[in-house]
Amino acid sequence: MSVFEHINETSNKAIDKGEEYLKKSQEYYRLKVFQQLTSSMSLLFKTIFMGALVLVAFLFLAISAAVAIGNALNSVPLGYLIVGGVFLLLSIIFYFARGFINNIVIRSLSKTFFE
Repeated sequence: MSVFEHINETSNKAIDKGEEYLKKSQEYYRLKVFQQLTSSMSLLFKTIFMGALVLVAFLFLAISAAVAIGNALNSVPLGYLIVGGVFLLLSIIFYFARGFINNIVIRSLSKTFFE
């Protein structure tokens, strides 16, 4: 076997190994993307479902609180007004804390995606 044949054989092996590496890398990234998509979709659906349940619970709690406050003050509309004011106050607080909330969400999601 001449030197040129040996170099040719070695380069062919290197090419084969490189192609195999590319195929394995492509398979790995496909699986990684699939894993990230499924975990994201699962998180989204769980969040929507839990959010809907919490929303219904808060709705019933708000109505019952408004009626209870209204009965205590002998004015049901005043009870609804007070509960509405509390919700408005909470909305303002969450509006000013939105940057802090975004940072918490980004940190928790980055742990999931970059493990």
